[in-house]
Amino acid sequence: MTLVAGFDSSTQSCKVVICDAESGEVVRAASSPHPDGTEVDPQLWWSALQATVSAAGGLDDVAAVSVGAQQHGMVCLDEHGSVVRNALLWNDTRSAAAAADLVGDLGGGAAWADRIGVVPVASITAAKLRWLADAEPAHADATAAVCLPHDWLTWRLSGSTDIADLRTDRSDASGTGYFSAERDAYDRDLLELAMRGRAPSLPVVLGPHDEAGRTTAGAVLGPGAGDNAAAALGLGAQPGDCVISVGTSGVVSAVGHTAPHDAEGIVAGFADATGRQLPLVCTLNGAPVLAAVAALLRVDFDELDRLALSAPPGAEGLTLVPYLDGERSPNLPESAGALHGATTRNLTAANMARAAVEGLLASLAYCIDKIAAQGVAVERIILVGGGARSGAVRKIAPAIWGRPVHVPTPGEYVALGAARQAAWTLAAGGEPPQWSFGITASYTADATPAVLDQYRVAQPLTLGQ
Repeated sequence: MTLVAGFDSSTQSCKVVICDAESGEVVRAASSPHPDGTEVDPQLWWSALQATVSAAGGLDDVAAVSVGAQQHGMVCLDEHGSVVRNALLWNDTRSAAAAADLVGDLGGGAAWADRIGVVPVASITAAKLRWLADAEPAHADATAAVCLPHDWLTWRLSGSTDIADLRTDRSDASGTGYFSAERDAYDRDLLELAMRGRAPSLPVVLGPHDEAGRTTAGAVLGPGAGDNAAAALGLGAQPGDCVISVGTSGVVSAVGHTAPHDAEGIVAGFADATGRQLPLVCTLNGAPVLAAVAALLRVDFDELDRLALSAPPGAEGLTLVPYLDGERSPNLPESAGALHGATTRNLTAANMARAAVEGLLASLAYCIDKIAAQGVAVERIILVGGGARSGAVRKIAPAIWGRPVHVPTPGEYVALGAARQAAWTLAAGGEPPQWSFGITASYTADATPAVLDQYRVAQPLTLGQ
């Protein structure tokens, strides 16, 4: 049996799955935690990766390795390959004003959308580099190379200390704000714009199954991928598939051939891990919306599901707009959640539970509609993430989204996608290996457009709009 390994270096933890290269069967797995915070010493990622490898029994019998990781994180290296400062993660918002400045510097969101398909927001690497240039110019001066979390970990696995050996892939590069997924090329003028004229080196962008080098033990290194692209590869997503992940945030992405140019900046023009496009919309509010309402009602998640399913569609006119932590899609960072349509007749626990589920799903319907408006086909919906464990979410989603919903067996799909990429790289071309993707349950329901209409009336009334 030939073994391959895939890592998922996320905000919360480092996970590894070691799989049979032919079938994708998981042979062993392990995980280690990452520290909290939005600013992290990359060495802590490396320590977690080493601990995870040890817990999984090592990699001595593994023929190929690939890394999937959180996107956008800014890792700055000096000319000797040393880290200049702690990495700023995607969820570090100190770069919000810098993002707005960058958008203005190029003449507005439409100019960015036309040029690279991405409009900078706080999470995007280019915005973090502008913040660095303005807030910490000495660190900006010392930066000889900029890379992303998965690039840095792949480089460390190779044992190199030469920044010329940094490698990345299209999917992660497309989240930087200075790479066009449509043209498959860096826009170095935008990098220099972000860095106030400085021009650090960038990782070489590899193709979907190009070799990034070898580990110190001799295993083939795959190019790696951003987490959403790795998950799509791990799920076997094809053109027309829309992957919706309901975790801490909500992420809607669709595999296709169309590169979006959304002047609003809602739909980001990201790439996938196979050579296609992966337009993506992210919300700030995901499964914690359900947790907050469950806590309010003093029930567990099973009881929240039971209550929600006992109430009628539309919750008798009660609507929750779930912007509990502000919102990114639409871009309303100062907004708050709101409960609309409450009366003495409909303010019940069952209707509250139903409104929470419907509000969360309606906010994701907004994202689906934005992707479809860019000419991207949304034919099949694949639902994953912690929120997919909710029976109410699974059963109500097809009614709100107007399409069947497919829920695969829970799994570490980012790590599995990285492992599948490692197997593909090891095979040196062709199509990705045809792995089994587990049992998928399908859910259907009669569409309830009136519920979406009810939500769309309430949405503009929310604080901040």
